[in-house]
Amino acid sequence: TSESEEEEEEWEPKSKIARRPRLPKKTEAKTKKAAAPRSTVDRKMVKKVAIKEEMPDVSFPIAPVEDNKMQLLKPKEEDAGTKPKSLNRKPEVPKKMEINSFQGKNQNSLMSDEKPSTSVPVVKQEKCEEEFAFDEPPSKKIKLNACPEGKPVKNLGGNRIKEEFEMNWDIVQALSEITNVEPWVCANLIRLFQEENTIPFIARYRKELINNMEADALREVQHTLEELRTVAKKTHTMIQKLKKEGKLSSCLLKGLLNCRTLEELDHVSAPYKTGSKGTKAQRAKQLGLEPAALSLLQNPMELNLFSYIRPNTKGLANIQEVEAGVQHILADIFAKDKDTLDFVRKLCQQRYISIQSTLAKVSSKNGNEKDIDKFQLYHEFSCNIKNIQHHQILAINRGENLKILTVKVNIPDGVKNEFCWWCVNERWRPKQFLKPEFMRILRSSVEDAYKRLIYPLLCREFRSKLTSDAEKESVMMFGRNLRQLLLTSPVRGRTLMGVDPGYKHGCKLAIISPTSQILHTDVVYLHCGQGFREAEKIKKLLLQYNCSTVVIGNGTACRETEAYFADLIMKKYFAPLDVVYCIVSEAGASIYSVSPEASKEMPDLDPNLRSAVSIARRVQDPLAELVKIEPKHIGVGMYQHDVSQTLLKATLDSVVEECVSFVGVDINICSEILLRHIAGLNTNRAKNIIEWREKNGPFINREQLKEVKGLGPKTFQQCAGFIRFNQEYIRTFCSNKKNELGSRALLTKAGALGKKKSKLTSCASQLPNPLDQTCIHPESYNIAMRFLSLIGGNANDIGKSDMQQKVNAVVQKEGLEGTAKRLNTTVHTLQLIIDGLTQPEGYDIRTDFDKPDFKRSIVCLEDLSVGAVLTGKVENATPFGVFVDIGVGKSGLIPVRNITEAKLSKVKKRRSLGLGPGERVEVKVLNVDIPRLRITLDLIRVL
Repeated sequence: TSESEEEEEEWEPKSKIARRPRLPKKTEAKTKKAAAPRSTVDRKMVKKVAIKEEMPDVSFPIAPVEDNKMQLLKPKEEDAGTKPKSLNRKPEVPKKMEINSFQGKNQNSLMSDEKPSTSVPVVKQEKCEEEFAFDEPPSKKIKLNACPEGKPVKNLGGNRIKEEFEMNWDIVQALSEITNVEPWVCANLIRLFQEENTIPFIARYRKELINNMEADALREVQHTLEELRTVAKKTHTMIQKLKKEGKLSSCLLKGLLNCRTLEELDHVSAPYKTGSKGTKAQRAKQLGLEPAALSLLQNPMELNLFSYIRPNTKGLANIQEVEAGVQHILADIFAKDKDTLDFVRKLCQQRYISIQSTLAKVSSKNGNEKDIDKFQLYHEFSCNIKNIQHHQILAINRGENLKILTVKVNIPDGVKNEFCWWCVNERWRPKQFLKPEFMRILRSSVEDAYKRLIYPLLCREFRSKLTSDAEKESVMMFGRNLRQLLLTSPVRGRTLMGVDPGYKHGCKLAIISPTSQILHTDVVYLHCGQGFREAEKIKKLLLQYNCSTVVIGNGTACRETEAYFADLIMKKYFAPLDVVYCIVSEAGASIYSVSPEASKEMPDLDPNLRSAVSIARRVQDPLAELVKIEPKHIGVGMYQHDVSQTLLKATLDSVVEECVSFVGVDINICSEILLRHIAGLNTNRAKNIIEWREKNGPFINREQLKEVKGLGPKTFQQCAGFIRFNQEYIRTFCSNKKNELGSRALLTKAGALGKKKSKLTSCASQLPNPLDQTCIHPESYNIAMRFLSLIGGNANDIGKSDMQQKVNAVVQKEGLEGTAKRLNTTVHTLQLIIDGLTQPEGYDIRTDFDKPDFKRSIVCLEDLSVGAVLTGKVENATPFGVFVDIGVGKSGLIPVRNITEAKLSKVKKRRSLGLGPGERVEVKVLNVDIPRLRITLDLIRVL
């Protein structure tokens, strides 16, 4: 294909080395160990590889560069031997999957035609062991060969994934335990993230490496990984600091390196922080009482506390003060001991621990009545920490921050009693017989340790865990809602009138064409007694532009504007047009209308009119319009101001990137703002792409992206699969260009003819590639072409029914796995290729999602009666229920207990049990509370 020729030219300098790296790669480690047996491998070759391995060792920055080249070279060398050009890691991965299902067949062994499955584990194990023995840079190279196998068996090697900051725990194991993801998947994910792969790319093109995980789950793993790394980094900073101050003992070092959470780290390092006046234990140690405390545990027979009395020294003046000092040191030892803390945590897991909130005494005197009423549910609230809901935690925290609620964690006395008994009789049992007075000191030390140090630590840990879980859930919920909103099905091919309602300043109108061009803008005053006169103006505009769909923003005066249009529609005022209207959320529209982006896009328009344009475009292409607004202003979250803003921003940006990437963009017509959100691209790269397009005309194929400044091999790999090319548009452009160049060539003189010819040929090499309109990644084009020749298809028939029949015939005959084996690729890659070839031209994943709800009439809150059945659209989803817009100006709530699996539609593929924004539902009114403006609904079915 022209694409492979492109690549040939592109990477000429490296291709010599790239020809056969498979052999040396596979054996280089063994060569180091015993070079003799591998006589078949050319000595020079081995040397070359060895040098390549060492170079990065010397100068670090080289490694990543070479790494990138390798990634693009991999397919090349596979081409040479007609091996799959599939993902560099991918080929090997099925192994991972297959080994899971005990069919273990190494793809590497496929390449060298070794079939016995028994040999696989041996080869692989050795390879892993050896290759990881090198320093960091080689291990980077291995990410491309060894890691892809992602073998469930021995790939636990977290110690082989070299972390910047080493701890006493293994990062792969820790990540696996926290996220409940298999260790081999965690190991692969750590490597994939280290190589700067984006979540959309991993989720679509590296499925077998990650056991087919969803993007949401990937984000969670990524976030947890960052948290663990933060702990490791902070721990090492603390270690360096304590080393400098000379406070670091081997025992403290071990304690610090065992920390897995920031709370633990805080607990262990708190006494050593500068600026604190020191703990009671530290002050006692400064008085020289540490030997006494240790000897009470180790050698009590020889201990004489009276010898420590110094009448003129504060803290040693009498026997009581000396005993108190010893007690503080012992309590400190107990509270920092890992086994002791583990025991008390385990005890707590088996007991009923509750969190309680009560109305704060201060707030009841001088609080704002309205605020206090908001937290009515939590004035006398108690719940087991295992059963408490996420939204309840966030509500309690907010009440506590506003000083309206007092919150405490209740740990039963049984925990304290059992803990004290265990400490005295088991863990800290003295080596010899204790005198009664020493026994008393030991007992009171244990009680003191529990009451003063351990109980507060446990409360902090519980609150912190509950809060972080609730925050994560809140952010994930926001992400899910945002995804559903962004993927609302576009309403194409209609001329729309956007209305931004208002009272005094009038309603702003904007009419936009089916291609999003602004046809007309105006202001009408519907609510100042001029409604009838303005109706003529609106009718004239609708007829002039043949527009029969009105989109009304849901802000101020929305109800009145809706009533106004509904009334005119009912009277058939706009005849012969059959006008319908829909209500759309205008969250963020006013913020966008005064942003620099909006000024650049609509320089001549007043900001008020820009928001009317934005409202209309939200129905025409929700994704393209909503990406212009900062996600948190879209308003589909819960307690969004109470959660970590960095986590919220990172998650929402990632969701936007995922949606834009999975929908795909047409590189030749999309806006710069949309391009920014494609996986692997950013503001600068998007700007460079637009500049290239303006200078050189439209892109003809994906390969041309490599010519854009700032788009290296890595960026190309990340973004290429998500960029689409409209084949019709490109064919027209190419034929025009050919005619133009041909006529120019005829007109030129003989001398210049040669130059023109060379230009012509270069244009010919830039031929359109039909695969560029699909979701198939360029690294799999080779397999796609072989699959096409296998089924006897033609690349120009992509998306036609003829293609579907040919694919079905082959797959039914050989099965997916059989066909994949025949093509020497993985089932996931093959499935992606089949999807790409059979999806109709211009396929959009959003067609499976819901369209806006168009209507012609209206009801109001007072008209609602219990038992009435209505249809509505989900506006927001929360853990306690779903808010539905039923067209009465106030959303109703379907409590979560009323949403059961039986009521959800079976047709739609669901990510989770629950509804999301944009879904249309049929509901029954259960209760209407007019004074509090609350409507309770029951879900009948999802439409």
